[in-house]
This record gives sequence, structure tokens and C-alpha cells, in this order.
Amino acid sequence: GKKYSPETWLYEGTEPKSPSRGSGGVGQSGDRSAAGGGHSKDRGGEAMDIAGLVRDETLRHPRCVFQVLKKHFARYTPELVERACGVPAGRFREIAEEFASASGPEKTGAICYAVGWTQHSTGAQIIRAAAILQLLLGNIGRPGGGILALRGHASIQGSTDIPTLYDILPGYLPMPAFEEPADLAGYIERHRSKTGWWNNFDKYFVSLLKAYYGGSATRGNDFGFGWIPRITGDHSHQGYWVEMSKGKIEGLFVLGQNPAVGAPNSRMERRALAKLQWLVVREMVETETASFWYDSPEVYSGELATEDIGTEVFLLPAAGHAEKAGTFTNTQRLLQWREKAVDPPGDARSETWFLHHLASRLKEKARRDPRPRNAGLNALTWDYPTRGPEQEPDADAILQEINGRRVEDGRLLKDFTEAQSDGSTACGCWIYSGVYPEPGQNRANQRRPEGRYGRGWGYAWPLDRRILYNRASARPDGKPWSERKKLVWWEERERTWTGEDEPDFTRTKAPDYVPPPGALGDAAIRGDAPFLMHPDGVGWIWVPEGLKDGPLPTHYEPLESPVSNPLHPDRRTNPPASKMESAENLYAESPDPRFPHVLTTWRLTEHHTAGGMSRTLPHLAELQPELFCEISPELAAETGVRHGGWATIATPRGVIEARALVTPRAVPLTVDGRTVHHVGLPYHWGFRGLVRGDSVNDLIALSEEPNVRIMEAKALTCRIEPGRRPREAGAPGGSRATAGSSRRKTGP
Repeated sequence: GKKYSPETWLYEGTEPKSPSRGSGGVGQSGDRSAAGGGHSKDRGGEAMDIAGLVRDETLRHPRCVFQVLKKHFARYTPELVERACGVPAGRFREIAEEFASASGPEKTGAICYAVGWTQHSTGAQIIRAAAILQLLLGNIGRPGGGILALRGHASIQGSTDIPTLYDILPGYLPMPAFEEPADLAGYIERHRSKTGWWNNFDKYFVSLLKAYYGGSATRGNDFGFGWIPRITGDHSHQGYWVEMSKGKIEGLFVLGQNPAVGAPNSRMERRALAKLQWLVVREMVETETASFWYDSPEVYSGELATEDIGTEVFLLPAAGHAEKAGTFTNTQRLLQWREKAVDPPGDARSETWFLHHLASRLKEKARRDPRPRNAGLNALTWDYPTRGPEQEPDADAILQEINGRRVEDGRLLKDFTEAQSDGSTACGCWIYSGVYPEPGQNRANQRRPEGRYGRGWGYAWPLDRRILYNRASARPDGKPWSERKKLVWWEERERTWTGEDEPDFTRTKAPDYVPPPGALGDAAIRGDAPFLMHPDGVGWIWVPEGLKDGPLPTHYEPLESPVSNPLHPDRRTNPPASKMESAENLYAESPDPRFPHVLTTWRLTEHHTAGGMSRTLPHLAELQPELFCEISPELAAETGVRHGGWATIATPRGVIEARALVTPRAVPLTVDGRTVHHVGLPYHWGFRGLVRGDSVNDLIALSEEPNVRIMEAKALTCRIEPGRRPREAGAPGGSRATAGSSRRKTGP
């Protein structure tokens, strides 16, 4: 992908900083389970200084945000929408008027999206468009409003809060990059905002370092900042799999994923697994990732030979979610504690157990090796109490560490407002601080809901606020926009914000508060500015920092498309998006007569992600026993595919077969004067389990959206034909006798 210069997008009167680092990103969480891929909720590159910001309260200046917005979207008429997207202009007007009517003091409307919006080369900008719409309609921070990301897992939100992501640390603190300042002061200066709540960045980051390194983190050694790993390149799922395919990665841990069938271009990823020296898979069943070396399409076809694969595979039994204690964090940012219902069978263990004992062994090994490279591991605090004969770490104690403590006396932090930058507090994730404010008070385990918003059931970060930016539910003067939909308001007699939710605003800041000159941090946010995380306190219709592909959304076609782009004929696709094109990750032309149809993937109620948990359960396997494709009667007539018969679907990456479901639900579109058909495929099948089928993700390209590096799995091109795909020797449906003769690596 190409690069823009984001410093040219700043507001007039603001000072540009050095170029952004790393992948950047703004809060769009993808779903890693859906055909693999990564996701990020990063707070952006570095902090913006808004000193000298020029405002036009009349909204009439030709370069004010409102006028720029109007000019930018003037071309997006209903007629253009019909031409570019195939949605009839009249129908588009009807939908637009219906949703726009959900606005005003007495009405609100919510937007709920899933990976159908995120898994695109413009995914972050699609959600940005929703944010702009909701800001214009006044639907942010109010009951019944907002934008909700619907997730495929119970704790995808938790996996970005306390991240499984490579480019952020707990609480959306950016991971240091190799090219950033090597000292703590320089790093903090780069990412700390002078105004707004991110002015507290240093408190949260130093408290995190103290949680990591305890007494070894001192002011004299920058609290251990030098021990934090640096980003040196693209360490996302897509990035490290490309490195693996080149033989540059020695080993891989796979916990709760199944990339051999559940990741983009899974055919390429299976071949990459064969170049590892070792692979550890922790699962409840033997997944395709664990068995690729003797049971895979590449072994059937002869592309891989079992005896030539040097990867040593360790398959370790994992506990299920009912067999371990801890928290889930859902889309609502709600931490909910679950007790262990039953003990896991046999040698199955929780991820907490596995990582705790692995870290303990690594620390013991590092203790015997005093080389400087081991200094960080030797400094790392790792003293979690364990329980029972299996020495299971105490999840309750881990949640207390996440909440944070005072270093001097070990007292639990009341919430993140007690975090300090002088090393006197340790906090594992600042946004969760407050979930465990006193001994015995695990607020994630609360089960006494009260009021309209269920407060008292679980704990919603931050500070148990159920609706973010709820200051926006009151007028600038602090009175509710609506008595019926009131949420928080200014109580003049008490001189405080109050209401039915915890105010997401400084309680004592009056609506008419005006910051004095030179004010810093929260003191620089006006009393009528609800968006306290932004340095200017307002919602961003124009995004001056944090995005890699423009301050306003723009229509681009997917990386593969059968149609042109009427808005940008010479820049059909999003310029900073990466195709990661290679001999193993080929693309069709756009358009390409060999692949005239649109391909999209989705999931079924009866199956779970890559199918490892559901294809092994008889009742779920029976409900959805076979891979199918969903096509329209028109496409069936055009191609000769019969309902219930076999169909072969091909892209430049691979070829699969599926049963055909011919249904009028799949409606052809007229785009730019031509008919466009689409082929819908659920991606849950693989070559293991009670029911088997081809991996749909063999068809998907490895690619990266420029902000969060998620792949494009919802819009590619394909070809569909009647009949079954060519059969490899030993493939399912043929003889399996040649599918591998040795099982020396199956593990316990």
C-alpha cells in the first residue's frame, strides 16, 4: 500500500508532529475468529496539540469541518449510490429518511454492525461513516443510540482491552516502536496529550510498568521501559504468516485458533506451518492445525509429504470455558465473572494454567542465564498464588493485579484516578481499574441489577459507565434533552453531575465552565464538551489524527472487484491498503472475466468459527452437516448449478466444492449498468471432525486494511461452475490410504 502524510490533515492552528508510527488505528475491533485476521483498537499514532485551534461557531467558513463535510459528500447522491452499490435510489432515500427520523430530543437510533463491515480494505472508514452519521443525528452518548460492534465471541472486547494484539498494551496504550524515542520521557512526550484525558497517559503507562516489573522498575532505569519489546515491522497475523511462509519463524503457539482452515488463504498458511521447527496447539480436539502434517489437502495432493515435514507438533489438551474461572468482557464493555462449573477432564488445563507454568519455567531458565538479553524476563514479577493439586493460578488474584494497587502498602486502587506516574502505583490495565476496589469486592461478580441500565450486574469499564460520553445526553446547559430519555444531568443545587448512569464527565465541572488560558488535561475541556478523551473535547466528524487513509470516508472498491469505481476511476481501491500479493497470494484483475462473481463469507448459528468446537458435536453437526454455497435462481440458471447439487467455486488462491442452496434471498444487483451476482459461503468446515468439507478460507486473500490490518473477506471475486472439483489422491471421497503413513507427531 501507499502512504499519505497525515500531518496535512490537522486543524488550522495546530502544530504537526513527527510522522505516525506503527499501524496506527482507531477503535474498530474486528473478529479474529471470522476467517482469521487481526484487529485493533489503538488510540492512534501520537497525541495532537490543539493549542491555537481556530473555530467557527457559525459553521459558515468554507474550510470549517461542517462545510468541508458537505462539499466532500455532495457527490454521494442517491443516484450515485445506485450506480456504485446497486441499491435503488428510491429505496436508499426511504432507508435514509427512516433512520434520520430517529433523531432529536425524544428519539434515538442505534447502529449495530458485525464483521460484515470490518473485514474490508476500507473497514475502519465504514465504521467512521457510521460515527459521522450518529454524531450528526445526536445519537452518541444517549439511551438507545451509539454504535455497537456485534462479536462472534463472548470476550472479543476483552481481547482488545487486555490485548492479544501486537501493537497495543493493556488499556490501549501504544506499543513502543523501534524508531521511537528510546527513553521513557520521549515516548510519553510523543503519546501524551496536553489536553483531554490522555494527559494522564504517563500515569497509566508507568503503573503498567510497575505491574510488570515490580521493585525492579525504578525511576533510575525508566521503570523498565527498555525491557518492553519494540515493534520492528508488521507483527499482525497476516504479517507473521508471510514471514513464516519464507521460513523466518522457528515456532508458533496456537491457543484457541485454527488457522489451517480459519485464516485467510488457509492453503498458504498450511504450507507455511510445514516450515516451522515446532508448533504447539492447545485445543479441546485435534484441529486441522494440529493434524496438517498427515491429514490435509496438501498431503492428499502430494504437495506436502508427511515424511518431509520437519515441524514437531505438540498437541496439548485445553479446558473449555465452563472448566475455568475468570471474566468475559462483552460488546457492552461489561466484565462478568464466571466460576468454574466443573473440573476439566484428564490433563486438560486452562490457558491461565498453561501460560503461568510456561512463564515460570522460562523465568527459571533465565535465572540461570545472566546475559543482558534475559534482564527483562528476570525482572518480570510472576508470583500468582495457585490452588489445588493442579496448581491452578488464582484468577481472583489476577483480577486484583489488573485493578491495581499502591506499591507501598498493597492497598487496592479505588479506580484509575488514583494511578500515579512516580512509581507509587501498579496497575495491569487502567481502564479496568475500579473492578476490584476493596478486598472481597469483585464487582465483575455483582448480580444485583438496579435501574434502567442494569447497574449492579457486572462491571462496565470505565468506572461502571454503561453509556460512554453520556454528558451528550444533556443539553449544553446541563439539562436533559428529554425527560423520557434523560440519562445524566447537572444538578445546580448540588453543583454536580448526577443521573441514572455514572457520569462520563468530571462530576464537579459546571456546564458553563470555560478553560483558562494554558489549561492542561481535563481542565482544558469545556463544560459543554462531552468527548473528554479527545484533546478538544468534541466528537470528530473530521479525524485529524490516528487514521492512515484520510480524515473523511471515501468510497473505494474492494481489492478484487467486478466493477469500476465511479468516484475514483484512477484509484479504484484504497491506496494505503496492502494486497500482500505474491506467488502464493495471487489476485484477480478488476474486473476479470475468469472471476466475474462477488464472493463473500459468513457464519451460521449452528457452527462456531472454524468449526473445531461444533463439527465435533453430533447435535450441531447434524443440524448443519455439509458445506454449501448460497446463490440466486438467476445465477443458477446462468451457470447450470442445480439446487442441492454440487458446485465448484474458484479464486486465484484455490478451488473448493460445496452443495448449492439456490434461494431468492440472494438478490442480484445492478451496479454501474451491469448485473452482479454474489456467492455466499459459510466458512466453518475443514478436513477434521464428524462432518467435513472444503475450507472456504482457501479462497480468501491475505490482505491488510491500513489502520487495523484486518483482511478483506467480505468482498472478493470468484467463479462458480456446476459439479465437483477435481479429486486429489487420498482426498475425502476417494482413497485415504495415501494420505500419510506416519502418525509420529500427534502428541498426547
